[in-house]
Amino acid sequence: MGTDTRAFLSDLARGLAPRVDHVVDVVLQRLRGELPEAWEYEDIAALAPLALSEHVTAVLDFLERDLDITEVRTPPAAIEFACRLAAHRVPISQLLRIYRLVHAGVLHELYTETARVTTSQELINATTVTLSAIGFEYVDRTAEQAVAAYQRERDRRLQRRLIMITEAGKRIGTTLDTIHTAQELADAGVDHFADLVTVDLLCSVLQEESTHSEAGPPTLRRVAQAISDACPDPEIVTGQTSAYPEGSEPARVLASGQPLKFSITADAIPVRLTTSADPEPALRALGPRSLLLVPLWARGSPLGLAQFVRRHTADAFDDDDLLLAQEIVSRAAVNIDNARRYTQERSTALTLQRSLLPQLVPEDSAVESASRYLPSGSRAGVGGDWFDVIPLSGARVALVVGDVIGHGLHAAATMGRLRTAVRTLADIDLPPDELLTHLDDVVIRMQREEEQGTDEISATCLYAIYDPVSRVCSLASAGHLPPAVVTPPTTDDNATAARPVDVPELPIGPPLGLGGLPFETTQFELPQGSRLVLYTDGLVQSRSRDVETALALLRDVLARAPESLEQTCDELLAALLPSRPPDDVALLVARTEVLDADHVVTWDLPSDPAVVSKARVHAADQLAAWGLEEMAFPTELVVSELVTNAIRHGKSPIRLRMILQSALTCEVSDASSTAPHLRRARDSDEGGRGLLLVSQLTQRWGTRHSREGKVIWAEQLIPASPAEVPSALR
Repeated sequence: MGTDTRAFLSDLARGLAPRVDHVVDVVLQRLRGELPEAWEYEDIAALAPLALSEHVTAVLDFLERDLDITEVRTPPAAIEFACRLAAHRVPISQLLRIYRLVHAGVLHELYTETARVTTSQELINATTVTLSAIGFEYVDRTAEQAVAAYQRERDRRLQRRLIMITEAGKRIGTTLDTIHTAQELADAGVDHFADLVTVDLLCSVLQEESTHSEAGPPTLRRVAQAISDACPDPEIVTGQTSAYPEGSEPARVLASGQPLKFSITADAIPVRLTTSADPEPALRALGPRSLLLVPLWARGSPLGLAQFVRRHTADAFDDDDLLLAQEIVSRAAVNIDNARRYTQERSTALTLQRSLLPQLVPEDSAVESASRYLPSGSRAGVGGDWFDVIPLSGARVALVVGDVIGHGLHAAATMGRLRTAVRTLADIDLPPDELLTHLDDVVIRMQREEEQGTDEISATCLYAIYDPVSRVCSLASAGHLPPAVVTPPTTDDNATAARPVDVPELPIGPPLGLGGLPFETTQFELPQGSRLVLYTDGLVQSRSRDVETALALLRDVLARAPESLEQTCDELLAALLPSRPPDDVALLVARTEVLDADHVVTWDLPSDPAVVSKARVHAADQLAAWGLEEMAFPTELVVSELVTNAIRHGKSPIRLRMILQSALTCEVSDASSTAPHLRRARDSDEGGRGLLLVSQLTQRWGTRHSREGKVIWAEQLIPASPAEVPSALR
């Protein structure tokens, strides 16, 4: 600019300096008239005069000192003003318009002052041109700095929001527990966001019955709350149930799924915002200033309501806070719904599984047993572990433990089907390897019946048969861990000596469902009082230790386990498992017994029809020795029919055996593999009624096959009267 114009502008700015307040008032009045929405925020309205005053002063100083444009800096209050606009999410276009209006107002005052102090049209024209030129450059320069501050504040708040959302995502939903997840939401809400957070869930979500009728408002239960460190305890307790009146804002928020923001005063809390869980005196003592009502919705259904409260000592919630709260609550709602669904499915699966497991282990003189089942404590859910004790013919007993691969309802249901299949196969007295072969076929058939896309069915199983007469244990494994065998101390050992513990080496067959691969039966004798410990892999597998270490610990516990089998189970679980096992655990501990020699009698019989009468005499004499004379008549008939069938249809050698246990068992074996079958004889038939008589006179009967032939057996119940029970069995 020319020297005269530069000097004139310097003098002009110096002359206007004392009247800065007047210029500010004129410009401020124009701004309020054209942009009233920006003045709705108290902090912006309070800061505007200071920011405008610093701006006008900076413009006059720039003209008075004839500064270079590169030296121009937007005043601090104007920078803060831009940040406040960003904080309230006022559009950046509003900021730029404010700058244009401010500088237009300042230029107007400069033009007016120019015309007042000089009559030289040439000077007025030169001044106008100069002011217009530098004005636009000045506005661009200062607006650029203000916009940069606006963007930094907006980015900072956005980053803060993302950090809070990310942090909340890490803190909320760490467990699949509904109440715990709600408390995590409350705790995250009071961390640099709210002074008080409460979470109410519908009683229906908590699977509680509502005390209100279906036509009335839904009932909610206060399940979680949290207060900031600087907030006094509002004495609002959890656990209370309440209902918001119909038509109230909380009821509408819950029904519509749309959040609301309120400004409230400590001495005038609207009744519609309180329930019996929020006593008004307690809220008034808190001194609330602003409140957010955010619904907990997931999958299109309401779950509850979250309330965020700020005191008068904090800034009121704005729209950005409402969006942030809504984002956090919506994520928490999904976690709460997942926890609810997991709890329901886990409860259903656990109920199903427990109903499928044996509720009462049958009393059997072959073994004494104790068992435990523990569901998984992890998110994987209930699994398919099971155990069973199955009485067999000939005083024998089958011990079973298995594990279906997978978790949830499907695994529990599959476990029930396999347990039923094992019991069915056990009824036909198959050896362990043959039983597992048939069970493998069952699993393959189940796989074929499954829908596409479902997890493939697979399982492991250990099947053992113990005979108390021979003391032989026969077992086979389909991909399952071998049992632990604890033998009693020798007579030279004292009562406190450690028991020998061994894990027998047996061929481990493939898991069920692969097909085509053989299973092998292993046999070994057990001393009386030995313990067989069958378990699933959940007992010994852990992320914190290897299987060998766990097996060593298992041996150590069993070596010094108490005499009580129940206590033995408890000590094993306490030593090997954490409080929340990562996998299901099935445990079966059985102590073997030996049938007294005088309770088993065997006769070898020639293949001669004349021997039938001698067999009846042998049976009657033995019953008299056992004090069971009253059972002689049905027993003689049973023995007569079974021996006659063996002579007519079987092969030598023929053997008769009588076993006195909890029941009286008569067995006739021969070398033929042909099994008899029950049929209905016609009136004209001379035979065919023998097995029908046997089935009517006995509790149960059947046939089992062996490599040497077959055994036909029949059991009778012993009289229940104590006076009639032989002394040997008491």
